[in-house]
Amino acid sequence: MSIMQTFSLDGHPYIALNNLLKTEGLCETGGQAKNFIADGHVKVDGAVELRKTCKIKVGQVVEFQGVSIQVGE
Repeated sequence: MSIMQTFSLDGHPYIALNNLLKTEGLCETGGQAKNFIADGHVKVDGAVELRKTCKIKVGQVVEFQGVSIQVGE
């Protein structure tokens, strides 16, 4: 079962992937988020993403530990 969340960029052009996981409360720290990303546990638009500070933009979907985050404006 997957949980769907939405995240608003609030006028910003993007958010770094590790910061998104931390901001949404899926990781306690940015360092922890970076480790999960490096270990291949995070998907962006259905593909495993290994770049820790990948720029996540409007319309993208991030998946981590059964949670999907839809990024909006």
